[in-house]
Amino acid sequence: MVVEAVVAVASGLAAGSVLLLAFGLDSFIELASAGVLIWRLSVELRDGQAFSARAERVASRIGGGLLFALSAYVVVSAGWSLWAHHRAAFSAPGLVISVLAIPIMRYLAQRKILLAEKLGSKAMRADAMESITCGWLSLVVVIGLIAQLALGAWWVDAVGSLAIVWFLIKEGREAWAGEDCGCG
Repeated sequence: MVVEAVVAVASGLAAGSVLLLAFGLDSFIELASAGVLIWRLSVELRDGQAFSARAERVASRIGGGLLFALSAYVVVSAGWSLWAHHRAAFSAPGLVISVLAIPIMRYLAQRKILLAEKLGSKAMRADAMESITCGWLSLVVVIGLIAQLALGAWWVDAVGSLAIVWFLIKEGREAWAGEDCGCG
């Protein structure tokens, strides 16, 4: 995740790409979510089941909040890009890291969902959703970069980044509300 985050953010900054920056920021959010999840599990180990429900709720809300923060970034940045007619440059390193991330994020998400079901953990489920989001962002980045290269249209990067916002908000709401994930 660290490599993905650094390469995507650096590529996004170099290319002026909202899409690549969103992808890189999502990777940093996933790292933060993993840290929160480790905290949640350590609370249960240290304090027992009585405190784990409270820690679960806090961890789930943090995961939802991180997804909302990424949604806000994408909407504001894409809106600015559309308003300013900003054209992002094509990024070969961004394309490579995005293509590699698709199968990796799918595998991680599947493993996290299975673990969430075994643990009955909404926080783990929220973390899995962030991996799924990263996978979707990867796919959107790949499509956006290829479309940008093929069409040369200035608006492709911004519109492509908006394609993922609905999913971010949906999953953020579910995590924030602590909706039952069917885990256990």
